[in-house]
Amino acid sequence: MISEFYDQSEFFSVEEFDSPDDPGSGLQMHISFLHRLDLARRVAKVPFVINSGFRTKKHNRSVGGVLGSAHTKGYAADIKCNNNADRIAIIQSLLDAGFNRIGIAKTFIHVDNDPSKVKNRIWLY
Repeated sequence: MISEFYDQSEFFSVEEFDSPDDPGSGLQMHISFLHRLDLARRVAKVPFVINSGFRTKKHNRSVGGVLGSAHTKGYAADIKCNNNADRIAIIQSLLDAGFNRIGIAKTFIHVDNDPSKVKNRIWLY
């Protein structure tokens, strides 16, 4: 169960993944995504501050998210990052954990494992 994941996670809480307009919506994250992200965090040895996890469709529109965003399905997170040392550690750990969809921005790293999306993609914002 998803709530058991959060109870046992050393690094994450459900609130970190909540859409701002829907408290408790972090429970809609996919367990496969969370387990992989937990592994990446353990490998990286740097904090993963979640800027955005699950998004309601309304919130996704308000932040300019794409239609069908992996965030609205519980398969994505944006991790705060604003220095190169952490950026390298985070990206390498995501790859080591088996993620293959990574977006790199100046202040965050997007990661998802949405099974409906094209695999093996890295992009810049």
